[in-house]
Amino acid sequence: MDKYAVFGNPIAHSKSPDIHLAFARQTGQQLTYEKRLAPVDGFADAIRAFIAEGGKGANVTVPFKLDAYRLANALTVRAQAAGAVNTLLFDEHGITGDNTDGAGLVNDIVVNAATPIAGKRVLLLGAGGAARGTVLPLLEHRPAALVIANRTVATAVALVDQFAALAGEGVLSAGSFADIAGTFDIVINATSASLQADLPPVPAAVFHQGTLALDMMYGKEPTVFMRFAAQHGATVRDGFGMLVEQAAEAFEGFRGVRPHTAEVLENLR
Repeated sequence: MDKYAVFGNPIAHSKSPDIHLAFARQTGQQLTYEKRLAPVDGFADAIRAFIAEGGKGANVTVPFKLDAYRLANALTVRAQAAGAVNTLLFDEHGITGDNTDGAGLVNDIVVNAATPIAGKRVLLLGAGGAARGTVLPLLEHRPAALVIANRTVATAVALVDQFAALAGEGVLSAGSFADIAGTFDIVINATSASLQADLPPVPAAVFHQGTLALDMMYGKEPTVFMRFAAQHGATVRDGFGMLVEQAAEAFEGFRGVRPHTAEVLENLR
């Protein structure tokens, strides 16, 4: 059977095998999918060894998304835009790098949360690797405004400069957390604050009744950000739907078949 794997360090916590094997059962695909712990300084060698074993493709998680970007000899448009790779496809042409994170986020918002992005005011908290991969897919849905807020303003400004040509006049802007003004229809936490059980310094005034507040992190309990947003009227969502949706994008790249995510998402929850 065709072999796939997810590479990371640490990797024991990964849900990717559960998700991809559920997709395989649903779509009648014959494959194996495993977790692989790669040495922090040995990612490229681990991938090459997997290819030598007959591996057909791989997913990539922390801390190797930049290593995967450098390893790939071809990149999709969205991987180029993100500056990072979370999916590798192996074929006779070599190693192609893709980034499915942003598409997964957008699909979770639009399909699973039934919240259109078009014409809405969107606030993106953070301008690091997690945020970078979401900007292009968000802009493709034509929001009325996409505001990127970050502790280091220069990083957010650089992100705006990178994508300004793809956005309409006045759509894309950047600033510090202190600069955030007005309410937003969608607020996305792409900072690492939830990993430390912290709250990004976002004012409560950004939320209104009906705001969708999504944290890219997920766990057994709502994050601090989710609890804060809910207290101020928002509908909250964690990052598990994004995880399943980005996996569906990768699976389609691997197998040429688009799995249905709703059933898998419900069962894995």
